[in-house]
Amino acid sequence: MIRRLVFLLFLASTAALADPVPLALDRTPLEAVTVNGEKVHLFPNGRWAFTDSAKAAAAQQLAAEYPENKTRPVEAQGGLFGNFGRVIMPGDKDYNRGSLNPKMH
Repeated sequence: MIRRLVFLLFLASTAALADPVPLALDRTPLEAVTVNGEKVHLFPNGRWAFTDSAKAAAAQQLAAEYPENKTRPVEAQGGLFGNFGRVIMPGDKDYNRGSLNPKMH
């Protein structure tokens, strides 16, 4: 009796895993209202943003001033772990210079 139950559970689980049509994730943000009555969008990844574009721009500008949000631009080189070390921007004479080790040339 127990063997049959285990076998049936096994068949049900493999049938669920073998579904050829994967479920599409709904990534549309939800509209919500804060405790203060401000409308916001809630995104599936846990982030949120003001619905009002003026408030969203002001919040983004304020957030850009925090040091943890000041990271190295994507096109820059160097900067161990983000901001530690020298960050070399495009246009600098040392950008893409390669190694200074003569054995590496």
